Amino acid sequence: MAAKYENLADILRQDVARIAAEGGDRLPTEHELAREYSVSRQTVRHALQLLEDEELIERRQGSGSYIRQDPNRNSMKQIAVITTFIDNYIFPTILHDVQSVFHSKGYSTLIYSTENEASEEREILLSLLKKDISAVLIEGSKTNFPTPNADLFAEFRERKIPLLFMHGAYNNITDFPSIIDDNFGGGNQLGRYLLKRGCRNIGGIFKFDDIQGPSRYHGLLTALLESGAKASDRFFCWYGTDERKSIMSGISNDHLEKFLAKAASEKTLDALVCYNDEIASVAVKYLLARGCRIPEDIKIVSFDNSFYSQIGPVTITSLGHGKSRMGIEAAAMLLAIIDGKEPPSEKIRWELYQRASS
Repeated sequence: MAAKYENLADILRQDVARIAAEGGDRLPTEHELAREYSVSRQTVRHALQLLEDEELIERRQGSGSYIRQDPNRNSMKQIAVITTFIDNYIFPTILHDVQSVFHSKGYSTLIYSTENEASEEREILLSLLKKDISAVLIEGSKTNFPTPNADLFAEFRERKIPLLFMHGAYNNITDFPSIIDDNFGGGNQLGRYLLKRGCRNIGGIFKFDDIQGPSRYHGLLTALLESGAKASDRFFCWYGTDERKSIMSGISNDHLEKFLAKAASEKTLDALVCYNDEIASVAVKYLLARGCRIPEDIKIVSFDNSFYSQIGPVTITSLGHGKSRMGIEAAAMLLAIIDGKEPPSEKIRWELYQRASS
């Protein structure tokens, strides 16, 4: 299990990416960080030291922690990295990995966030077509739906600007390679894992507007049907990007709360598969508050193996990646494309990290 300061460092990498994207240049003070994240000043210092060792920040005595600016940024070849949410908890590690790989080959990175909106994606793509960039690494927006930006992707193809989809690719864009998680396989793996542990009434909470959600659901559903277990629609709850923003901001969500309240009061489920660790952490806290015992009454599993799965009242069994880290693999694939190679699309397999929730 990661130390507390390592978990905080993950969060602070996220803060660095967000602040830099917004044009800022420094982190809050040690005192402010300790108060915001409810940790000791010593934990903050250890976390900041990690970021300084990674050359993400520069700590100035008596002044604070400043985000490092690359003096060669304007003279280096540039690769655009487009993600859905800069504040997404898995993005800081991915950003750190891709920047490290690109920098080692003489490239700087331009970071953009679409907020998972196709209109924002369009504005970013239009701006990039006016810049001198070497390549694009992009996480598509609402990839469960066809993109209205197919014309712009076609222009990148015509200009022979290398482009690689990461995490999610559009069904109506087939002429660019992608590197994604094996989402169907992951859902199937978690389903079989829970079935082996004696669970029969298995439900889930999934995000519907990104392709990962339906793919993970499909994998789980296949495992249930092949085993003869129940696969009732009422066992599943779906949410979208707008709901995700409100849920993670602590705003009440009637749909999710009613679903979890029924699971807690009626004992309809003995296991719950969550779209990712952040929604799993919400489910754990809600169910515990209503008297559910985890894992005795209900087992909970999820995806990403992030710090969310390792903190909180119950640590969460989660699928993650071992040595095959998405950022490193994606950066290496894009560099190969820049060099004129044509690597096939790739799916990264999951590894199970078992914890107290199951």
